[in-house]
Amino acid sequence: MLMLALSGMRTRWITFVGSFVALALGVGLIAATGLALAATFDAPERGPERFAAAPVVVRAADHLRVDTPTGTRTKPLDHPGPVGPRTADRLASLGRTVEDRTFPADVTAARSGADAKQPRTGPDTTAVRTGADAGKSRPGQDAEARVGHPWPVAAAAPYRLTSGRAPAAPGEVVVTTRPGGAPLRTGDRVLVRTPAGNGPRTVVGTVAGRGFEDAVFFTDDEAARISPDIDALVVHADATAVRRALGPDSGMDVLTGHDRRRADPDPDRDSRALVSVNALLGTAAGITLFVSAAVVASTFSFAVAQRRREFGLLRTAGATPGQIRRTVCAEAVLVGVLASAAGVWLGAEGAPLLVGRMTGAGLAPPWFALGDASWPLHTAFWTGVFVATAGALVSCHRAGRTAPTEALREAAVDSRVMPASRWAAAVLVLLAGLGLPALALAVDPGDLLGRKSYITRPMLLVVGFALLAPVLVRPVGRLLTWLPARLPDATGVLVRENTAAGVRRTAAVAAPVLITVALAATLTGTVATLEEARAAESRTATTADFVVTSGQEGRPMAPAFVERARAVEGAVVSVSRSTAVTVLEEDTALVTSEARAVDPARLAAVSELPVTAGRLSDLDDGAIVVNEEWLTTRVGDRVTVWLGDGRKASLRIAAVLATGTGDNGVYVTRRNAGGAGVDRIDVKVAEGADRRAVAAALQSAGAATGTRVTTRAEWLAANGPGTNDQTRTGLRMILGIALLCTATALANTLVMATSDRVRDLAVLRLAGATAPQVLRLVAAEAVVAVGVGAVLGGVVAAVNLLVVWGALVLLGVMSAVVVPWGTLGLVVAAAALLAAVSAVLPASLALRTRPVELAGARE
Repeated sequence: MLMLALSGMRTRWITFVGSFVALALGVGLIAATGLALAATFDAPERGPERFAAAPVVVRAADHLRVDTPTGTRTKPLDHPGPVGPRTADRLASLGRTVEDRTFPADVTAARSGADAKQPRTGPDTTAVRTGADAGKSRPGQDAEARVGHPWPVAAAAPYRLTSGRAPAAPGEVVVTTRPGGAPLRTGDRVLVRTPAGNGPRTVVGTVAGRGFEDAVFFTDDEAARISPDIDALVVHADATAVRRALGPDSGMDVLTGHDRRRADPDPDRDSRALVSVNALLGTAAGITLFVSAAVVASTFSFAVAQRRREFGLLRTAGATPGQIRRTVCAEAVLVGVLASAAGVWLGAEGAPLLVGRMTGAGLAPPWFALGDASWPLHTAFWTGVFVATAGALVSCHRAGRTAPTEALREAAVDSRVMPASRWAAAVLVLLAGLGLPALALAVDPGDLLGRKSYITRPMLLVVGFALLAPVLVRPVGRLLTWLPARLPDATGVLVRENTAAGVRRTAAVAAPVLITVALAATLTGTVATLEEARAAESRTATTADFVVTSGQEGRPMAPAFVERARAVEGAVVSVSRSTAVTVLEEDTALVTSEARAVDPARLAAVSELPVTAGRLSDLDDGAIVVNEEWLTTRVGDRVTVWLGDGRKASLRIAAVLATGTGDNGVYVTRRNAGGAGVDRIDVKVAEGADRRAVAAALQSAGAATGTRVTTRAEWLAANGPGTNDQTRTGLRMILGIALLCTATALANTLVMATSDRVRDLAVLRLAGATAPQVLRLVAAEAVVAVGVGAVLGGVVAAVNLLVVWGALVLLGVMSAVVVPWGTLGLVVAAAALLAAVSAVLPASLALRTRPVELAGARE
């Protein structure tokens, strides 16, 4: 049996070369993405950074802990509290303590020494003014974002002076330096923006940066004046004594050893950075596996259909159905093993290139690198063998059913292309593909907007339509050839009839196009539709004339700007803060929701939120506004929540908002903000006020505090569709993988199909057709087959986009469906061009032989 399989592979090497390349490419992509995916499971082990030299660090607990009937549940706090003065005094009796304070301290570069006498020109001129003008920065000056600390805590890192001395007066600072940063030197005069105001400072010393922050160090007294709260306390004492002094219910964390990294700035940044990388690579691997399996199954199915006369001859010679099946299976296993081995090698070589492209495109952090895991290579190899074998199983069954009379067939018309088993599978898959979204629309429409849902949902419909392709090819093909068939030239009629006669050939060409078009349209269309829906929500909800944000996540806005904005005559100013509230659902799970702390009296003036029950005006310090995703949504009911700083509160539901795309969060008042600072201001010009005067006053306040004021239109444009370049880059990578697999399958199938039609082409030549006419016919048939796949893929995409639109409507968002016509046009055009070339090249080679010789050829 093995020798027979090898003989068949040697005879039909064109068929198996195409299958080999398609499978090797798929396994290589799975191996490469698997190796990169394995590297995302563990973030790099980092030790303590800011407090690496501190014996004990005391800070407020940064996690909420709630006892439930099933155990203790924890959630990170949005705004951990400070270390109280009494706690600091108590610990000071145990040993020397150092108070740490962290606050924004943005620096505008300045000139020093003799350079200050020379005027600078060009866009980088940022001279600092002194005297009355020192606190004013001109519009356009860009400050370097830094954080401020008291100088005594620098020893906890430890930072070491590389030049100058420690700060000794309020106007003196020490700054960190780093390659590529502002060239600050000892003696420079800089403008520093802090929460306590702006002012010139003199750089009296520099320390080498350690990579985790860009810092500005002040004197201890100056730092305490700028930020009175103690964020952490370094204690030079025994940790056991510190814990004993604090007691078990102090609400403080005592950090020693490796745990000190929890007090570092954003200690979970590495793990969080890998979450999106993990999702992207997992999606890419899943789509690669799906496309590879579909392509291999389609290729083997078409190959078996081409060989029905060969199998008929074997049956005539005495071969049993079981022998035929084993032969086909043996061929599949041989191709699978060889292709998988080649694919593993390709994956191992390509994984470093993949990681390099991802880091270069910003899809992965710069430090992301491959590990030494080998299991992805083993997984990819056996996956390839399984896909090849599984893809051939149905074909094996059909090959075994070949009757001896098939050897006598001369007609190229396909028959019996849809057995009852295929009908049953197609109907079941389509019912699942349509029924699951319908169920989700009825139960939880928001679940359909998740990435996992809109990426995996098209696959069922793709499989269903691919199974029905032999039935759909004829009507779709006739639709596409309706006009060409009515032209005087006979080419259109021949294309129509050949497409209808060669159902399996057309379906095999259409299948990869169907997959790619469906994925391309669904993925890009869904992302664009959701972006447009969020933009529509923002346009509807935000009615302010000006929107001012802090510009950096987690940073509060300058208090000086807030005060000046509130004082602008003719402006209705709504100040808000980002915070979070946590609720215990069903006594088992802690669920945290993003929230905004607002002034209820001003909120209605600058926004129109989608209220479904209650009134926003009823929001007060004892109330909360929730959305329809919450378990408790009846106005007047009370809910127990934990605020951003961990405080427990019982709040009355004042109003309920529509769920929308998920951005309609929770609203509380400032009292329940958990210590959050102002990070957004919405300004509405009062009726009868001078808009230009209000805008000028806001711009003046922004220039004085380094705050950028944007109009509503500017803010909507900055946060509108198409702004998430990282998401789009990830989608392009996923679609590139699908296109690569599709291109291989398309070329392989058409080379197989055209090579198998040499006698048909010879008959056309003998009937009087010229070589160019035959080549045009072959190219037109290939393009029509691509068109069939594009139409079926478009139907799949249309169904999925309608599901997304229906989910948005049910969630209260009225937005148009965005169809990615440009992407679809490029995909279909590329597929049509590749199909035409892949069909014409083997046909042109075949036409070099005399038609009489080709007409008498046998398989």
